[in-house]
Amino acid sequence: MPATTSPTRPRLLVLVGPTAVGKTKLSLDVAHAFECEIISGDSMQVYRGMDIGTAKLPPDERRGIPHHLLDIHDPDYAFSVAEFQERCRQLIDAISARERLPFIVGGTGLYVESVCYSFEFSDAGSDEAFRQEMKEFALAHGPEALHAKLQAVDPVTANRLHPNDQRRVVRALEIYHLTGQTLSSQLEGQQKASPYDLCLIGLTMDRQMLYKRIEDRIDVMLRDGLIEEVRRLLDAGYSRQLVSMQGLGYKEIAAYLENEMSLEAAVERLKRDTRRFAKRQLSWFRRMQDIEWVDVSEPERADEHFDRICKIIAGKFR
Repeated sequence: MPATTSPTRPRLLVLVGPTAVGKTKLSLDVAHAFECEIISGDSMQVYRGMDIGTAKLPPDERRGIPHHLLDIHDPDYAFSVAEFQERCRQLIDAISARERLPFIVGGTGLYVESVCYSFEFSDAGSDEAFRQEMKEFALAHGPEALHAKLQAVDPVTANRLHPNDQRRVVRALEIYHLTGQTLSSQLEGQQKASPYDLCLIGLTMDRQMLYKRIEDRIDVMLRDGLIEEVRRLLDAGYSRQLVSMQGLGYKEIAAYLENEMSLEAAVERLKRDTRRFAKRQLSWFRRMQDIEWVDVSEPERADEHFDRICKIIAGKFR
């Protein structure tokens, strides 16, 4: 089913859902059926050498389907939502010009939503002295204390950011410091009209089943060499303070490798934090408009789930 470009707006297909819900396999089937090119909507899969912990699909398993925004930066690069948005705009135009269907697949809610609805990001500027003050505060009192500062002024943003995501916590505090407005209120006030002919599909699943899949996937990552992957990154000189190294799987295993906790404790923390992350993802997507939800709790009905998704897409893109 080839994609054609709308006379007024390019078509854009989007598949979202929490980590481990099964987006990757479904995305390949959908991409094959609708002649798509896939754009990764994951803020961590942009980093080279970070494959196992980000659940990046190996090239030989991509079934010949073009995948974009994978392995575009080294781990010491600070990738931003604004860069993601701009790159996606360019890719959507280029893929549409090839008469293929652009297909964003991923679970980083703000990143995906920023493209779907053309968010305009704060031009508040910066205050280097304030940033340094916040970083020194975090060093003296810990990342949780810095996160508590954000929780006090902008609980909505705080609830979607992990305390270890210091760069984004500091930026949210900086925006409030400079403008008197919270980041969440700025995002809430964004125009929610899409520049695209948009088809948004969300995958959901029984919560306990999802948590079991998360734990099983982490066990597979460990068997596949997650510890060795993190060790290679540390040996290559990548600091644990980098945004990339604060990602799930990397910060916990790095703490184990630096003898700050046992492997058992690191794995338990990783499983706990990934469950919490999935819950935050679902909360973000639940408040997005326009999503058609598909419950994929019954794996034995996978063919029915795929058929339903195809009908949603065909109904939208007649």
